[in-house]
Amino acid sequence: MVAIGNFFFKTRNFLFPIFYLFLFLPLPRIAEHYMKVFIPGLCIAIVGQLIRMVTIGMEYIVRGGKNRRIYADGLVTDGMFSHCRNPMYVGNIMLVIGMSILSNNIMAVIVMIPFFIFIYQAIVRAEEAFLRDKFGAGFDTYCANVNRWMPHLNGISQTFRNSNFSIKKVMFKEYGTTFLWTLGATLLFVYNTYWFATDFTFERHLVGPVITLALLLTFYLTTRYLKKSERRRKRTVNS
Repeated sequence: MVAIGNFFFKTRNFLFPIFYLFLFLPLPRIAEHYMKVFIPGLCIAIVGQLIRMVTIGMEYIVRGGKNRRIYADGLVTDGMFSHCRNPMYVGNIMLVIGMSILSNNIMAVIVMIPFFIFIYQAIVRAEEAFLRDKFGAGFDTYCANVNRWMPHLNGISQTFRNSNFSIKKVMFKEYGTTFLWTLGATLLFVYNTYWFATDFTFERHLVGPVITLALLLTFYLTTRYLKKSERRRKRTVNS
């Protein structure tokens, strides 16, 4: 499992484009009336996004590793990591579940959700092997007190009070993920309401999504510009 996890850790960035394409395949649908899946799928995805935002705003861990390999400078046990060992991955799985439901694609639910749960389980096992080898008893103690997947909520209010939550960090670290899944959700809405509509009109089906896409693109470009400006400012101060 560790070897599989290391493989997926290196190649996971290539899996998400495949996942996105799979969502748009003309496969058997879950429901004829799209809103029956759109609303629950969107709610689940939003919960996943909020978990990621809260985690990043409190205590951020660089999940990209080093040279495409698992790496950690220190053992992070604060913030949401004091309630769940993998809150970011929990958020990711919620996004995968939400987007799979939003696709209205039975095969996405049957295939993609179990597949990505397996991927993250394998990655976590590989990360735990690395952390146990590097931090030893400290990591074992952490594992004994904090669940791998299921968050425990005891003391969560105290965690929020003690955290130095950073909105700027959330914006700069999370704008890409937020843009990509909301863009996908909007396109899936258009696809499911346009492709299968027998009474299509632009005003009925596309005005709202076009406005949404314009707002999403504005948000993405603005945040990207602000992030680059912040980096240039820091380089100027440090030079």
